[in-house]
Amino acid sequence: MKKRLLGRTVVLLSSLLLLTNTTYAQETEEIVLDSGNIAWMLTSSALVLMMTAPGLALFYGGLVRKKNILSVMMQCVFLMGMMTVVWGVCGYSFAFGGENPYVGNFDHLFLKGVMPSAELSMDASVDGMIFAVFQGMFFIITPALICGAFAERMKFSTMCVYSLLWGIFVYCPIAHWVWADSGWLCEWNEKASFPALDFAGGTVVHISSGMSALVCSILIGKRLGFGQEPMPPHNLTYTCIGAALLWVGWFGFNAGSALAANALAVNAFVATHMAAAAGVVAWSVAEWIQHGRPSVLGGCSGAVAGLVCITPAAGAVNPMQGILLGLAAGYVCFLACTKLKNTFGYDDSLDAFGVHGVGGTLGALLVGVFATKDITGERYGWLEGNAWQMVNQSVSILAAAALGIVGSFIILKVLDAVMGLRVTQDEELQGLDLTQHGEEGYIFL
Repeated sequence: MKKRLLGRTVVLLSSLLLLTNTTYAQETEEIVLDSGNIAWMLTSSALVLMMTAPGLALFYGGLVRKKNILSVMMQCVFLMGMMTVVWGVCGYSFAFGGENPYVGNFDHLFLKGVMPSAELSMDASVDGMIFAVFQGMFFIITPALICGAFAERMKFSTMCVYSLLWGIFVYCPIAHWVWADSGWLCEWNEKASFPALDFAGGTVVHISSGMSALVCSILIGKRLGFGQEPMPPHNLTYTCIGAALLWVGWFGFNAGSALAANALAVNAFVATHMAAAAGVVAWSVAEWIQHGRPSVLGGCSGAVAGLVCITPAAGAVNPMQGILLGLAAGYVCFLACTKLKNTFGYDDSLDAFGVHGVGGTLGALLVGVFATKDITGERYGWLEGNAWQMVNQSVSILAAAALGIVGSFIILKVLDAVMGLRVTQDEELQGLDLTQHGEEGYIFL
């Protein structure tokens, strides 16, 4: 009885100490070698990988016509393979190597200095390997998000080369700016020119991919018959399942970015869930008012919009503020995917720009408004008296958007001249499943 009472007392005191410590600032130097932290980070890495396939593969796959479902799934699966290899060979080094504030270097080519070696023991390499594999999952899903913009019409071979070049020349520099300790936008770098808050990838993942997606949709051109014939999603059941998997996987995406099983991860987890829930409500209500009924597609899109918006802010706002971000994202992204797209007439097939570009930008701005010292310990936003943080956020948004737009434009123009961007009209009419992969998604005997 005494031992049980003593144990409860120790747990209570430990909890009180944790609650009185409101400084949740992220430690970037290393992951503490604790079995709980290791388990959480490995789980988070797996959750983020699940977001690409089956999550994104089903979400996007259900939205295209049935003659193109395998092409979307193959894009996701192949990028899981190719981008992983590229990350291990050079991507991690380009994103996190060196001390230059603008570009990485060759220090970690082939994961040198990360894997166990004669100079680095197995135990000493664990934190490096965990960080590398966790960040590698982000490198996989980001170009996969762009695929939604050119779905049903881009050559598979060109998509592969574009994703490879985009990952090296667009993603890696932005990741270095924002997350490398020496980056000029890194919030933990005392010498950073414009330290911006981006906890889990508002600029690095969503703005970069969303802006690139817009360029892709414009340069590649509209699908045949776009605007003249209906192109409804062929299987919203897949889309709903994919959205649910994305929602669950996003806990690894955001809460895992705390790099430990700690109080910051808990806050990020809860704020992420609240934002997704609010996004569902906002988009569904907006659709209900405008069209007289809410749709499954709208609810799923709202959830993803809320998740995108909270991504940069999950480590800087509390759960109630997360609801505000989710509500804002659900409504603003609804407008972007309906009124904005209809006004300008671009064919962003699966709304990669409308959700990720717009939602990521909104989240990167709102974290500059709502960031609180109760969570960050140091950096705070406009509402707590630091209006300059809005300048930092704006600069990071413009920088990520500029590189995404210019980088994608150059890469696409070069590839168009060398290998062509788009399948032929006959191939597009027949469907990419058969013409690009020689398979059919549905065979009914």
